[in-house]
Amino acid sequence: MGSRLKDVADLAGVSFKTVSNVINNHPNVTEKTREKVLKAVAELRYRPNVTARSLRHGRSGFLAIALPELTSPYFASLASEVGAAAKQQGLIVLIEETFGEAEREQIVLDGLESRLIDGVIFSPMAMDARDVAARHSSTPTVLLGERGHPAGFDHIAVDNVRAAREVTAHLAGLGRRHIAAIGAETGGGTGGLRARGYRAALRDAGLPVDRSLVVSNLDFDRISGARAMAALLDKGRPIDAVFCFNDLMALGALRVLHERGYRVPDDVAVAGFDDIEESRYSWPSLTTVAPDVPFIAAEAVRLIARRLTDPDAKAERIEVPFALRIRESTVGIAGR
Repeated sequence: MGSRLKDVADLAGVSFKTVSNVINNHPNVTEKTREKVLKAVAELRYRPNVTARSLRHGRSGFLAIALPELTSPYFASLASEVGAAAKQQGLIVLIEETFGEAEREQIVLDGLESRLIDGVIFSPMAMDARDVAARHSSTPTVLLGERGHPAGFDHIAVDNVRAAREVTAHLAGLGRRHIAAIGAETGGGTGGLRARGYRAALRDAGLPVDRSLVVSNLDFDRISGARAMAALLDKGRPIDAVFCFNDLMALGALRVLHERGYRVPDDVAVAGFDDIEESRYSWPSLTTVAPDVPFIAAEAVRLIARRLTDPDAKAERIEVPFALRIRESTVGIAGR
């Protein structure tokens, strides 16, 4: 049987109420008393009854984050940053992997009435705005990304069109005239928005949009990037640059270019998106768009906390800062 609050009070030599005040981080406790109670908590390995506290205070101290895939370095980094931001607020994060499947995303939304979580940070992949808006819940919800951001919901996203336009303009500014794209899709999702920015930058540079240099309907992983790069090369069309819509696909493309005897960036410049850690250590290092992931995490947790305090607060739309990290895959290695 686990230790009780009374056991902690007895060991610390304080009242039951004092232990409760320390655990709930009330300010009216001296530092000496707080240290004494925390020492007793550690010695007895006391764990608060989360369910009971939830029933009494209407809060559980838990947030949930629902992401498409945790094998993606970008989403794994985001989950880690959310955990760090939540910890600063005294909150614990529960992680749900949806695999981008509509059924699993719906389960996340259906479970929001549970008193076990105070709020959810949700990155939908299959559900659209109407699907998300159809559920009714008082649980604070912050939506991430491009899909499913109806009115009345707090929403955080990078401007994918502008970011893609900048990286494509960088490639064109290097004198590249046959710029391929890997990861395009139709609609308003990530691939669709980045494709819009890619096409806009080509038009800005006076370059034609060559559909034969655009590969779509991919899984945004290394294998997809490798296969797409191979398919582009097999067409025999001239290519002197390629913009991959995430870093994983760019890493796959780099591998194929190396195997086929192409020099990067001398023959083909390569750029990605996300600035995952691998991109800094690939050979050559990868030029990429770097969204401010810590900013996303901090803002998401802030919005949850804000709505817990003021459920009727006006919904916010937050634009994520980003930077173009220019590295060796587009400008070469210094001194070579």
